[in-house]
Amino acid sequence: MPIPQRLFPALLMAVTNCVAAAPTLPDPAFPNYRSPSEVRSACDKGLAGANARVKQLERVPGGAAWLVASDRLNAYVEDVSGPIYVLTSVHPDKAIREATEACELRWQDFSSTLGQNEKLYRAALKVRPRDAIDREFLKNTLEGFEDAGVSLPLPQRKRAKELRDRIAAVAQVFEKNVREANAPVTFTSAELAGVPESLWRSAKQDEQGRYLIPVDDATFGPVLQNAINPASRERFWRAEMVKGGDGNLTLLAEIGQLRKELAGLFGFASYADFNLRRRMAQNAGNAKRFLAEIGRAVGERERREVEELRQTKAQALGQPLASVKLERWDTAFYGERLRRARYSVDQEAFRSHFPAQQTLAMALRMVERLLGVKYTRVDGVRLWHPDVQAYVVSDAASGKPLASLLVDLYPRDGKSSGAFVWSYRNGSTLSRRLPQAVLVTNLDRRGLTLEDVGETLLHELGHAVHNNLSSTRYASQGGTNVLGDFVEAPSQMLEDWVYHRPVLDLMAQVCPLCKPVPDDLLEQAKAAKQFGKGLRYGRQALLAAFDLEMHDAQARDPMALWRRMEAATPLGYVPGTFLPAGFTHVVSGYGAGYYGYLWSEVVAADLRTAFADKRLDPSVGARYRASVLSQGGQRPPQALLQDFLGRETNANAFFEELKR
Repeated sequence: MPIPQRLFPALLMAVTNCVAAAPTLPDPAFPNYRSPSEVRSACDKGLAGANARVKQLERVPGGAAWLVASDRLNAYVEDVSGPIYVLTSVHPDKAIREATEACELRWQDFSSTLGQNEKLYRAALKVRPRDAIDREFLKNTLEGFEDAGVSLPLPQRKRAKELRDRIAAVAQVFEKNVREANAPVTFTSAELAGVPESLWRSAKQDEQGRYLIPVDDATFGPVLQNAINPASRERFWRAEMVKGGDGNLTLLAEIGQLRKELAGLFGFASYADFNLRRRMAQNAGNAKRFLAEIGRAVGERERREVEELRQTKAQALGQPLASVKLERWDTAFYGERLRRARYSVDQEAFRSHFPAQQTLAMALRMVERLLGVKYTRVDGVRLWHPDVQAYVVSDAASGKPLASLLVDLYPRDGKSSGAFVWSYRNGSTLSRRLPQAVLVTNLDRRGLTLEDVGETLLHELGHAVHNNLSSTRYASQGGTNVLGDFVEAPSQMLEDWVYHRPVLDLMAQVCPLCKPVPDDLLEQAKAAKQFGKGLRYGRQALLAAFDLEMHDAQARDPMALWRRMEAATPLGYVPGTFLPAGFTHVVSGYGAGYYGYLWSEVVAADLRTAFADKRLDPSVGARYRASVLSQGGQRPPQALLQDFLGRETNANAFFEELKR
């Protein structure tokens, strides 16, 4: 998952690296704040520098030079504010996180003020772009000003700033509530029967000797897939479904109303239409029709899979089918049993083949082979936690430095859950500026499942690669500064690479002593991955539809809407749960845009057709790097896809995959 798009002067997601003879990270170094006071001092200095540069830009007359000067301002803002946003998500010291949160709000005020700067807007209107790249940059710049409200009458303009600042403040509290909802669930050893002992045997214990299991990415899947006791699965599942608490439901409802009011200032009945007019979908109607098409394609398959899991449960319990109900906390458990029985695939069995650090090395080697780069680890760099690794990346053919990458693999208290990439510094060929970014996951130290490797590590590395191989004129258009319903495609495309033997064979190069995945196990995993597509895509379509409906003209109460929509699914709604309270995407840059995950899935499937079964073909990789990755957002996605595929993109590959 990439992080919230465009905080006016482009703060975005993705990642990667750079290399030299004696490897050192390129400047500027990522800040190592040791106290809240250091954060506050850096915040003061950064904002003072940004405001001084705004004054300088105001003196630049409209023209080609204005675009260059504007991009340099954006680049400066990335350098001084980008790390602040990163540290809010990952720093282990709560006091420092609170200081970065306070600084974020000051940067939000700067951003919303900058977006309404009339002098800069009038200067931008005078710019006569020299070529298509300048035209695209100017178009995005003018849209940024207009979306901030610079063209509105003064009272509405003032209200637009108030609304944007309030939305950012409420979203920050919402995300903090989710991040800090880390109370562990207590279990006896008997209640953890079936769960691999390596997951819980060394966990902290309470005074009664019960094990304290945190609800995070490293534990949620293994417990739900393996706990034999249904009550254990239910308690753990419910703990995840109430993250954020009741208070977040109030915050989410407020965000919905604030966004509706904001859209109204611009003459739009819904925030969805206001936001999507800048996306590939263009409006909420097109997005809803797309989701309806997906729903028709997966609906019957989802119902069939639920019934198969119910039959599996009935057989396991020795009960008549008519008396058995499949619960939501049952799906992972019986899905895993079905795969083991039908395909002889156990995800836990893959952990011994994929030790975490060596798997990261394998993934980096894959990118090296496919895209012609070289990663080199840099030791001795002082960062926010000892687990964090630093890399530089260079072009393999020329040795030219390209970018830098920081990797934070494992869960800990205070760290945001999930997996994401912060593209906190984007590159520019004009200013010889190199990208820098952070890849964050919450993977299991015991080793990775095949799904962890593909859906988490390779997915996020795809965002990272998008950043590190960007070669755009302007930093503002670098890396993942692309349309929100295209940004996931390059990362989703790579998820499938883990099912190809030549990719897995790279493990022998980085870890000669690691046990290779047997051919029969890999083939069984390929077959097993087809089961569950209905449930997976059905769930994604539901979340996307909820996001759109929450931001439609009615701006409905989120919980009432969710309860009604989830109740209409084959598994129904579970009373006492409130998933929207922990749905951080909906308060971030994905608000009214979560459909983009499925939209990008369609694009990703089409991108894979160019590679066919040769997933490490360097000639196709070079073409992909040049046509798509290097271009960032300086050309529209449709043009990039046309160049790479040699035709207009279509959904044929996606729907063919659904039939398998």
